[in-house]
Amino acid sequence: MKLQITTLLITVMVWIPQVEGQDFKTIENAFKQSYELETKGNYSDAVAQLKSVYNEDSYAINLRLGWLYYMQGSFTESSAHYQRAVNLSPYAIEGRLGYVYPLAALGNWAAVKTQYEKILQIDPNNTTASYRLGMILYSSENYQQALKLFEKVANLYPFDYDVNVMYAWASLKLGKLREAEVLFRKVLLIRPGDSSATEGLQLVK
Repeated sequence: MKLQITTLLITVMVWIPQVEGQDFKTIENAFKQSYELETKGNYSDAVAQLKSVYNEDSYAINLRLGWLYYMQGSFTESSAHYQRAVNLSPYAIEGRLGYVYPLAALGNWAAVKTQYEKILQIDPNNTTASYRLGMILYSSENYQQALKLFEKVANLYPFDYDVNVMYAWASLKLGKLREAEVLFRKVLLIRPGDSSATEGLQLVK
């Protein structure tokens, strides 16, 4: 119990921007301004607001800068801040999910795959990471491993279009024709007339 409380306190301290002489109201206002500027698509000024109160040991500021730099199209800067946020809070899933965006934009798919694998080590049933990692594996023709991930997500979300259509295709690629047929028919119940499912059924026959 004592260990759990200590871990919680460490997590909370990572979340809260360290003031160290800065008035917290100033930091709060910088966040407020950054949100308002973001809604207007003014990402550079939103970044500037947070840079004015930047603290490298603040998870919250680094996470927010990672997102704003990504939206601005500055993928290298975004990646650096997301990496900092992940280092500050390695068990936080949101930081890793954000980190994959600039990594993917930079074409660093090996690093994207690593982040999804790290997320699944922390949260084995994370559906976002499972599905996206499954897509990466499917694209690399690792159908067996992709199918396992799609099956996991489909068990949690049995009537979800995206995962069921990929589960069906992975089954077809592995020669599991009966399973693929059943899944493609389920997809047509979710989205009647779906072209992908219709194509898959034709291949099953």
